[in-house]
Amino acid sequence: MKIFGPLHAFIWESMTVNNCNSFFIDGPTRILIDPGHLTLFGHVKSGLAALGIGVEEIGIVMGTHAHPDHIEAVRLFKKTSARFGMHAIEWQFIQGLKDRIMAAFGFDPDALSPQFFLTEGGLCIDGREFQVLHTPGHSPGAVSLYWPEYKALFSGDLIFKEGVGRTDLPGGNGEQLKQSIRRLAGLEVEWVLPGHGEIVEGAEAVRTTFSEIENYWFKYI
Repeated sequence: MKIFGPLHAFIWESMTVNNCNSFFIDGPTRILIDPGHLTLFGHVKSGLAALGIGVEEIGIVMGTHAHPDHIEAVRLFKKTSARFGMHAIEWQFIQGLKDRIMAAFGFDPDALSPQFFLTEGGLCIDGREFQVLHTPGHSPGAVSLYWPEYKALFSGDLIFKEGVGRTDLPGGNGEQLKQSIRRLAGLEVEWVLPGHGEIVEGAEAVRTTFSEIENYWFKYI
C-alpha cells in the first residue's frame, strides 16, 4: 500500500498472514524497516514483488527494536548485499538473552548481527535525511525514526493509534516509555507509522493520539 511519495507499507492484519507493520522506502538505496518474522515474510515479499522489487534489491534493513516479530526475517538478507542496522544497546540486550531466544524461537541471535548501529542523531541515506531517536521503554534499545521531509514518524512499538507498547517483557520500563512518548510528542508530526495497527494521518489526529495516550494510558504504565 502506497502511503506517500516513496513510502509503502505492508500492514499487519492477521497473525496467520503477517505479524508487524513493515515499511519500504524506494530510492537509489532501497530501505526496509522492520521486516518481521521469518516464517511470515511472504506477506512482505509479495508486497515488494507487486512493486517489481526483489528481496535482493533491498540495500538497507533497519529494526526499530529486536523483538523477533520485527526483525527475525533479517536472516533472509544475510545472503544479499543488504546492510542491517539496530541500536547498539538493543544488540547488547539480545546478546544477553541468547539462551532464552534459542530456547523460545529456535535460532541463534548471532544470525541477526548488525552491520551498523543506529545512533542518536542524523542519518543520511542517499540524500534522504532522517533523525534517529533512542526511545526506550518497550525495549532498552528501541529507536524511532523521524523523517522531517514528510513529517513522518516510524514509532515501532512505542505508540499505536489507540495504545502503547508493552512494558512487561524483558527490558521493558514504564517510566522510560512515558519519557520517550513525551519526547516524540514534541516533534512536528503528520504521520505516525506504528509497528502494529493503523497508521495515524494528519497533524490534528496525531496530536489527539498523543493527548489520549497521556491522559488515559499513562496511569496504567
